[in-house]
Order: sequence, then C-alpha cells, then structure tokens
Amino acid sequence: MINAYINEQDRLLCTRADVNNLEGVVWIDLFEPTAEEELALEKVLKLDIPTREEMDEIEISSRLYIEDGAIFMTATLAAQLDTDEPVLAPVTFVLAQHLLLTVRYHEPRAFRTLPTRAAKSAMGCHDGESVLIALLETQVDRMADVLEHAGRDTASISDAIFHQRGPRKKRSASLQTIIEEIGRQGDLTSNMRECLASLERVVGFMGQAMQPTRNEREVKSRMKELARDLHSLADHADSLTQKITFLLNATLGLINIEQNAIIKFFSVAAVVFLPPTLIASVYGMNFRLMPELDWPFGYPFALMLMFISAVGPYTLIRRRGWL
Repeated sequence: MINAYINEQDRLLCTRADVNNLEGVVWIDLFEPTAEEELALEKVLKLDIPTREEMDEIEISSRLYIEDGAIFMTATLAAQLDTDEPVLAPVTFVLAQHLLLTVRYHEPRAFRTLPTRAAKSAMGCHDGESVLIALLETQVDRMADVLEHAGRDTASISDAIFHQRGPRKKRSASLQTIIEEIGRQGDLTSNMRECLASLERVVGFMGQAMQPTRNEREVKSRMKELARDLHSLADHADSLTQKITFLLNATLGLINIEQNAIIKFFSVAAVVFLPPTLIASVYGMNFRLMPELDWPFGYPFALMLMFISAVGPYTLIRRRGWL
C-alpha cells in the first residue's frame, strides 16, 4: 500500500497516491508494498528500494549508506507495545531530493500519530527532512511513554516483593507471578534499548549525511534535541534494566528462603523424632531375655523415654535459635 502526503498550508495531508505525479509530495509511506508498487516507485525515483530481506540485515553498512545521492537509513522500531506480544521489525527511511520515503512491514504507532497530528496543527513538515525528524520525534515520545509506564510497573513489582503480607502459601504463589511479570518487563526494556540504539545510529548518520536545507539551523537544533532525548532514554532504559535484574535476584532469593524454611522444618522434625525412633526400634525387637519384657512398667517407661528423647533435642534447637 502506498500512502502519499503533501504539505498544504503547513499541514501534512494525505493525498491520492499517483506514482507518476509526485509534485508537492513530501512523504511517501510504503506499507507492506507489493513487488509492482516497489518497481513503479523505483522507476520514478530512480532508486533501488531495499527488499524485506535486505532490511533485516544487521550490518551497519547494510543499514546506513548513501546511494545515487539518496540517504538510506534502517532502524528497528517496536509496535503493539500495549499487548503481550510486541513486534520488533526494521523500518527504512530514504531521503532523496527533499522527499522522504519510508518502507515498513509493521505499524509502529508513530506512523498513525504523526499524520493525525500534522493534519490538525503545524508541525513544520514542509519537506522530507522535517517530516523525518517529526516522525522520529513522535517515535521517541512514544518510547518515552512506554519507558515511563515500565518504570511505574517496576516500582509496583518492587513494592509487591518487599512489602508483601499474608500466609506463606499465598506469598509463594505471588512470587511466581512476580517472576513472570519481571520477565515481561525485562523483555520490554530490552526491546526498547535495542530500538533506542538503532535510532541513535540513524540520527548520528543523518546529521552527517543530510544535505543543508533552507531551514538548516532549525533542523540542526531539532536533531540535537532528538539526540539528547535518545541518550537520556537510553540511560533510563539501562537504569530500568539494572533495577529489573536486582528485582529478579531478590525474588529468587526470597524463593530460596521459602524453600530453606521448608527444608529446615523437615530437618528439625527428623532430628526430634530420630531418638524416639531408635528407642522404639530397640524395644520392638522382643527378645525373650529383655529385662523390661515382663516388667509391669516397661511400656510406660518406654513411652516416657521416647518423650524425653524428643523434647530434649527440640528444646536445644529452640534455645540455639535454629527454629
């Protein structure tokens, strides 16, 4: 699908896509393009549009390069971050003759948010360079919101770990749920860190390769601000990653404590009941010449002896603080 946008009275408006007439078009968005659509645009723009396989390449030389006077930049962006199954996929940005061409096979929210906002208010989207910067700014704002929400969720997890109350059985079940939530937050933060690193490379390369425009000072200022925001978000993502790692270790430590308490209980029970078991085994042999066999008080004597042998170790364990 081909979406074309023009700048009309400083508004970004979607127009009917006609590859043979691109006059006034500042942004062409290729969403899951067919082979025919790619060939038609390549013929008009005289560019070699990357295929999906080429976009998946991880080498920097395959993601950031200049060819035939056009700047090709591929970044990894996330979509469906509000669901349990976020999608990470590459998006290619091509700047050619002050026209922006984007190629994508998934739908990050920025590609829906920017056209809606830019159609209602002036966002300076007068050429391909400014549209690209506005698109990246929208994406960074979205990632900042996601990381802020992840920070609140991480704080809630921390509170659940260190301030939980209730019976031991419920606490154990809660810790298992917490580990699952920590895993989800860890995956989310890792995905955000990967996207931020990718965007940082794109912004750095774009600043060096982009041709001067009539609003060069404004573009440079916005790019510097964008680079600072990316760096700050990367630091925030690293901080969240460290906190999530700490919470995971703390949760595993609490689970180990719970398990050790159970093992301690059975260990103490074994120590307490071992002497009575030994006495019962001795008097259970029933030899004919056993002195207590015909004694009237033999049975009460054996019971009392087993009771004393159990109370003794239990008292010692309590005094030592082992239980």
